[in-house]
Amino acid sequence: MSDFISNFWSLYVAGITLVSIIACLLLLWFSGKAKAMTANDNTTGHVWDGDLREMNNPLPRWWVGLFLITIVFALLYLAMYPGAGNFGGKFGWSSHGQWESEMAKGNEQVAPVYAKFSGMPVEDVAKDPQAMAIGDRLFMNNCAQCHGSDARGSKGFPNLADSDWLWGGAPEAIKETLVNGRQGMMPPMAAAVGSPDDVRNLANYVLSLSGAPHDSVKAALGKSKFGACAACHGMDGKGTQAMGAPNLTDDIWLHGYGENAIVERINNGKHGVMPAWKEKLSEAQIHVLTAYVWGLSNIKAAGTN
Repeated sequence: MSDFISNFWSLYVAGITLVSIIACLLLLWFSGKAKAMTANDNTTGHVWDGDLREMNNPLPRWWVGLFLITIVFALLYLAMYPGAGNFGGKFGWSSHGQWESEMAKGNEQVAPVYAKFSGMPVEDVAKDPQAMAIGDRLFMNNCAQCHGSDARGSKGFPNLADSDWLWGGAPEAIKETLVNGRQGMMPPMAAAVGSPDDVRNLANYVLSLSGAPHDSVKAALGKSKFGACAACHGMDGKGTQAMGAPNLTDDIWLHGYGENAIVERINNGKHGVMPAWKEKLSEAQIHVLTAYVWGLSNIKAAGTN
């Protein structure tokens, strides 16, 4: 990792860039000084197609001048803009700064649109067709890559259109998730459970909590091992939203269904990350997006059909 945060690569890029420009200048200079062996008729002696001869004329002045202009332009560009390693240039321009400027300008332009919704409760915003149309665009541009265009998720990515919530489905909880993101961590638990057979037995007990097909004998043996899981999922297996621990009794499986999938989770754990959006979306945009997501699982409450 230290290779990526040292100054070596910055100096390497700067060196390659400057050497390349200097090499172009030297090439032009040497090509102008080099003398070619010519015949009395100022040809190089190369003949093609019987009578097509190569003359030894100098490069056109306009071409040499244009070549020099490109070299001067390159040096001026490196002085004004970033291009020579970590030197930022005299103008201080950066792609990130340009992005921030354009985002600020865009947010300023749409501020009057969002102002209408900023003072409204999330539940009321979710009933407004204009707000939901905006929320749909926000969702498609920022959330659909993981949760799908229909918000029903996929393996490893929660379904936002049902009533099952890892961290809570209240408007405040959804907004907190959007603003700061979430870190869901299930540590490997095999060592705490016992032998591989104990892990299999526990997996069957977990399946039994939701009434899923399971081996009842193994489930009975695994019940006593569930204590290792109860600290997060609760003794009843209904989960703990404050910790993002899933409800194991509802037959909704985020990371795969069946004995083998559960054994995999017990043995290797799982780390899930929901990124924070406070740096990309404005407060007003998050408010509207919160209403949109809340409305997905509260269709009747949101007043949409």
